[in-house]
Amino acid sequence: MFFKRASANSVADAWAPEPGTPVMTLRGVEKSFPVGAGQSFVLRRIALDIAPGEFVSIMGPSGAGKSTLLHILGLHDSAWSGEYALMGHPIHKLPAKERSALQKRHIGFVFQSYHLLDNLTVYENLEIPLSYRNVSRKDRQSMVGDILDRFQIVGKKDLYPNQLSGGQQQLVGVARAVIANPQVILADEPTGNLHTAQGKEIMELFRSLNESGATIVQVTHSEVNASYGTRIIQLRDGWVVEEEPSNQRSLSNV
Repeated sequence: MFFKRASANSVADAWAPEPGTPVMTLRGVEKSFPVGAGQSFVLRRIALDIAPGEFVSIMGPSGAGKSTLLHILGLHDSAWSGEYALMGHPIHKLPAKERSALQKRHIGFVFQSYHLLDNLTVYENLEIPLSYRNVSRKDRQSMVGDILDRFQIVGKKDLYPNQLSGGQQQLVGVARAVIANPQVILADEPTGNLHTAQGKEIMELFRSLNESGATIVQVTHSEVNASYGTRIIQLRDGWVVEEEPSNQRSLSNV
């Protein structure tokens, strides 16, 4: 296993919720586009609570609204209606600047296509989220050094993304998402571009992060990937049609 587990405190030290307080709460969330004189809905009346430490998988057919929901949770999309509370903050009432600050502090996002900057080294890609948070140069060096060590990619720090395999690029993408110790990690089909062995490594990494205290929400088509989590949410045509516990830890995940 290439991941060294961090302490639970390292991922939860910025927010101490009251018992039973969800990390994320959605009520009546809808997303639509104008079509002629009417509206075409992507999401309909989404009601959802995600508790601290959960590992939630969002599943459903293509076009069900999975990635749209994830990007709303990640504060990448502001064109929706309804109510959304993140860490107790009413996102639906906040201006863009405050939403952005909450996103940078509390959320790490892992993209299917890695989204690394090709003209920057691994080290520089990892440093970017810290520069957004006004972390001093000395502290950035320390934090990047720590994450390189934890993910056992010190030898890759001076390489560019095009010098890495797909699995290595996604590993860097996950490292970038967690370097600032966010409370929530969101992942959009994180193994979609990887072969089976690489995908298993990434999912084992997510499981380790979850066991260390991080709340994780992933979009996936894979039942094997979903089995790593604690709960599965099924979407159909923009509606939540089913919520069920996953078979976490009961499968061999081979």
